[in-house]
Amino acid sequence: MDNVTRREFTKLGALGLAAQAMPAAVAQAQQADARTGYAVIGLGRIADHFLRATRDSKTSRVTGLVSGHRDKALRIAAEYGVPESAVYSYEDMDRMKDNQQIQAVYVALPNSMHAEYTLRSAKAGKHVLCEKPMAISVAECEAMIGACKAANVKLMIAYRCQYDPLHLKAIQLIRDGNIGTLNVIQGAFGGPQPVGEWRITKKLGGGGSLMDLGIYPLNASRYLAGEEPVEFKAFTSTNDHDGRFNEVEENITWTMRFPSGVLANCTSSYGAHMPGYFKVAGSKGWIEMAPAYNYDGMRLRASYRNADGHSEEIDETSPDKDPIEFVRQMDHFTTCIRQNQTPHTPGEEGLRDMEHMKAIYKSAGIDIL
Repeated sequence: MDNVTRREFTKLGALGLAAQAMPAAVAQAQQADARTGYAVIGLGRIADHFLRATRDSKTSRVTGLVSGHRDKALRIAAEYGVPESAVYSYEDMDRMKDNQQIQAVYVALPNSMHAEYTLRSAKAGKHVLCEKPMAISVAECEAMIGACKAANVKLMIAYRCQYDPLHLKAIQLIRDGNIGTLNVIQGAFGGPQPVGEWRITKKLGGGGSLMDLGIYPLNASRYLAGEEPVEFKAFTSTNDHDGRFNEVEENITWTMRFPSGVLANCTSSYGAHMPGYFKVAGSKGWIEMAPAYNYDGMRLRASYRNADGHSEEIDETSPDKDPIEFVRQMDHFTTCIRQNQTPHTPGEEGLRDMEHMKAIYKSAGIDIL
């Protein structure tokens, strides 16, 4: 101390006081951030899209992580500015109840875990954005809806395509009568699954290609038709006898009849390379999206006769890049939270798909869901 001048001592003291004030300043900055805070539960592939989307969102941010791999979670936490105290394990995630920086969660876990972590999040007082399929049974979906209502928190299912401009344009073209009376819908989505993938296990996936990929053309058929199907006919097959599909179906095709008479024929596969698409045929024209379910680069085409009898053509490709779809979805849910509105795709939307998938499986002779 003898070698430190009065001026140097004063400077050191000021630096010390600044260091003590630093945590308080950081806390104040966090409190001043008006964006809604999300905890991401599960840090797999789909979660990465959501995490990157928070960087482009003006309404939402990531403020917590839940993972069974702490090293990975801490690395991601550092990347997104999440404090270590907001990194939870699956066992202790209930502690987030006391974290006021977390207002909502994004459930990005395997299908069979959606129900448990939605219920726990609701109990902690957090709004829930849950990936699709909503769960692996009708009973689980009903329990999730009930738990969120009892806790007075919002529940939204992540049907991102329902927030995409090209999908919305296709719906509007149909509603406006551009293609005349709707008659037929076709849709498909498929992609080979490797050995060891959790999606091909009954325990985690709950079902096979229908639950994971078929849900896209199923959901699309419903919002394109604007009504609920009332009759189902379905068939399954397994062509790759290499052990991957001992527990769940590889291929499934089904037909749905709607009250208006519209027929929809859909297929999903875990064995075939089958880019997702839908095509809608009416009395005056047709609409097609291919690809329809990608994260970006989707293409909408249509051909129909306008009111004057002249032919009109549409050919548009989405200019947006991943993760813009996730931003739209996230921002919608945040708006619903802030303005106390019901989400466009609430838990009831996920429940309806689950009820329809149960009917499809039953028609194919499979008793699940």
